[in-house]
Amino acid sequence: MSVVYKTEAGGHEVERRYRELLEHWPVPSEHRRVPTRDGETFVVVSGPESAPPLVLLHGAGGNALTWASAVPSLARHFRVYVVDVIGEPGLSAPSRPALETEEHVLWLDDVMDALGLVSVSLAGVSLGGRLALDYATRRPDRVDRLVLLNPAGIGKRKTAILFKLVFLGMLGDWGMRRNLMAAGGAELADSTAAEFVMLVFKHFKPRFEQIPLFDDDTLRGLRIPILVLLGARDTMIDANGTQRRLEHAVPHAEVVVLPEAGHFIGGEAPQVLDFLLAQEPKRAR
Repeated sequence: MSVVYKTEAGGHEVERRYRELLEHWPVPSEHRRVPTRDGETFVVVSGPESAPPLVLLHGAGGNALTWASAVPSLARHFRVYVVDVIGEPGLSAPSRPALETEEHVLWLDDVMDALGLVSVSLAGVSLGGRLALDYATRRPDRVDRLVLLNPAGIGKRKTAILFKLVFLGMLGDWGMRRNLMAAGGAELADSTAAEFVMLVFKHFKPRFEQIPLFDDDTLRGLRIPILVLLGARDTMIDANGTQRRLEHAVPHAEVVVLPEAGHFIGGEAPQVLDFLLAQEPKRAR
């Protein structure tokens, strides 16, 4: 059975619907399949070819559609590469290497090399934020700026919500919609993407492994400009703990707590574009 889906038929259903939704990508784009050590990786590319590169990573249970609402503004200024992370419900390889290894870093090396990218601005949501941060700590010369939206791996993961999500998942469509509200708030549950998210989690096999936390020494090694957006109402990750650790270990990071936001913060938040459009990045001493 697939590492990603409960059944082969369910995986095909999710993939079919995903391809349909990609046809409505909000700006002109091209679809790229690049070779990586785990198999192919799928990338949606938008924006002027001559613009500076920006790589976007989604979170667990997501795919490129996570960034669709943000792409119109970002693609006016950047060559945007929205990557389907391996082992998630997108069109990349179903491989799911352990997070405590450097396998995801080597995978992203392959993606960037295949796309001809030497250094980039890098942004990630939730688990994608952890992957982006891990990459920046191990490949500092390849990341110019870093944007993290409710990143995993800094503050502790909240466990109470996991039991609630499992219980609600047993209650059919009503339970899955309540899942969305519990994890991301009413805005996500009522959005046009809700039906697709419900389809995904009907068939998807989520990660239940412990997400490793970065140690303070690793965080202190970061010298690039960093923006971190945190949702004060995040039910998945300890936002207060994330903020405290960053202020202690990465004092040059710009940390913004959004009082009304939950776990799902859209990349269209104005702070993201303002940060990315700032003058030539200066590394901390």
